[in-house]
Amino acid sequence: MPSSTGPSIDTITEGGRVTQVGEGQEAEETSPPVVTFGAPTAGEVLAERYELVEHINNDSAGRLVWRGVDVVLRRPVAVVLRYPGGDSATEMLQAAVAASRVIHPNLVGVYDAIDEADRAYVVREWVDGQSLRELVTADGPLDPARATAIGSAVASALAAVHATGMVHGNVHPGTVMISDDGRVVLADARTDGADSQENDLRAVGGVLYFALTGHWPHGEAPLHGATAGHGRAALPDAVRDAAGAIAAPRQVRAGVPAYLDDLTMDLLDPEIAPPSSDVLSAELNRLDIPADEHFLEQAGPLRFTADTGDEPSPLAAAGGRKVALGIAGLLAVALVGLLIGISALGDDKDPGKEPVGQPSSSAPAGGGTGTPAAPVKRLTIQDVRIIDPDSRDRAEVRDAEKVIDGNPNEGWETQSYRNNGKFGGLKKGMGIWIDLGAPHTVKAIQATLSSTGASAELRAGKAEFPSSSSGDKQLVAAYTEKIGQPFEEHDGTTMTFDGFNPEEKYQYLLFWITELPEKDSGDGWKLGVQELTVQGS
Repeated sequence: MPSSTGPSIDTITEGGRVTQVGEGQEAEETSPPVVTFGAPTAGEVLAERYELVEHINNDSAGRLVWRGVDVVLRRPVAVVLRYPGGDSATEMLQAAVAASRVIHPNLVGVYDAIDEADRAYVVREWVDGQSLRELVTADGPLDPARATAIGSAVASALAAVHATGMVHGNVHPGTVMISDDGRVVLADARTDGADSQENDLRAVGGVLYFALTGHWPHGEAPLHGATAGHGRAALPDAVRDAAGAIAAPRQVRAGVPAYLDDLTMDLLDPEIAPPSSDVLSAELNRLDIPADEHFLEQAGPLRFTADTGDEPSPLAAAGGRKVALGIAGLLAVALVGLLIGISALGDDKDPGKEPVGQPSSSAPAGGGTGTPAAPVKRLTIQDVRIIDPDSRDRAEVRDAEKVIDGNPNEGWETQSYRNNGKFGGLKKGMGIWIDLGAPHTVKAIQATLSSTGASAELRAGKAEFPSSSSGDKQLVAAYTEKIGQPFEEHDGTTMTFDGFNPEEKYQYLLFWITELPEKDSGDGWKLGVQELTVQGS
């Protein structure tokens, strides 16, 4: 289903009620469009599904922001609407389609994008909470641990966006949202090609700086073209010296650890190239650990370059605890290698075994002149979607992202079906579509299930994810190549598909469930997929 990252939408609080409005614009600063044809009204149901409840505000591009309800799934939604639609809404809808390819727990979910000619609208997740800008403005700068956790979530979201080749282009304290349950999400990417991934990373430094100090380090020339007097430009400017250089967070307030101060200033320094978003995410995630474990004070910061301009040693740049762990890891690798070598020498004495150093069926002959096989590793799944071609409603296609969140305790699950495990005779099957982001050699695919007794198969194809249930049917029809071994009445909770042709490369895969196991209670048939992992190169 298409999704949107078009207009910039923040949250502000009015009378204790959380609202979601345009970037940096207060309610009294906006006015409705002059054109009234196509204007929405409270109580109206769009696309026979989305009921408009309350007009919240207009965003900075003049689009109307409504609080609504998905009457099918009975959940709150935000509806960003503009009229007329057609050509004037092309950019907004294209941004929605592009953003729909990225699913991540730290990105605001977008559910639909529709053009009705006289008006167009994008339906996205409603977040009950407040923006980082509101939080810091109301309560003051955050403690280092919380600032690190927020920076980690933002970097993780950007890593998912950048992995698709896209740019967010709108990272600032107003688009970093903290829900009432503590979830940190990044909202409203522009994806208009007017920015760069490097600026996204610089903006993470700005978010960290703002969280730690309450000041925005980009002053009257904010990133991404914010209008003076609004949005990011309206935030308090950083403390600066006579030459205009910003003061480090530790100079603004006490208690900021040196590692976090260094990392923030490195991200803001235009003379220092930032790391890739996945490297930054990994570093912040490493630092985002409970403060009572006292690891934060011992961990070294990620430094992108040495002050002398020389290439630093990875261990020397990392600092005390990281150095110790790195040396310990190297010793462990050396010990394992020694044991393998001893074992190989012992095997060489066995005349029934292949001599060490001789070519075998799994290694190229010719004295090492063959191309070495790429190392097998866990591949990053860029996108997952639920395929449900025989369903009349879409209630069963939610939570696909939970199968790749690294948490085996929660996942996606089917509804309960009666009569039999063949989806009660109502469907031929359901599946999970996997996008690896680029073609890869696949070694194995593992599915962790909620219970035993399921049947499934793995299919390959080239079709991208469709935007409707009719598209689901076309996709299933296109994915006819069955790869790996099928599992019929699998008696375990872990399915591992292997035996792939090493000469083939795959980007799109379909984990297709053909039969459900009966629930322990005997009340119907149901299956949950807790995790999907892919090994390859």
